[in-house]
Amino acid sequence: MIRYFQNGKKDEENYKMNSIGEKILDLLKRMNMNQKQLAELINTSESNLSRYIYGERNISTTLLANIATALHTTTDYLLGISNNIDDFEYRDVERILARKSDNMTKEEKKRLLDILFGD
Repeated sequence: MIRYFQNGKKDEENYKMNSIGEKILDLLKRMNMNQKQLAELINTSESNLSRYIYGERNISTTLLANIATALHTTTDYLLGISNNIDDFEYRDVERILARKSDNMTKEEKKRLLDILFGD
């Protein structure tokens, strides 16, 4: 939802949210994923996700990070800070691993080590 001022200019906050929403929709399409699947991955309802995508609700930083992780991108990309969808730098990978490591199984951690140090 984009609100307009009386002079016809877009409400900047909602315009940015819509931009984030457009990127989310584009990534969903690229990944052959629907909103329901993404909502399940980030532990929210499909209706809430839709409100975030269409700018009817503000996205928390935690939820934005979860969306970026689920869509294999960065918050910088979703926020428009970076134009790289999947060009992760070391610091990006480090942040993702730090966020998710507590939920990883020993087998998943071992696979990461195998990737880093060779099999």
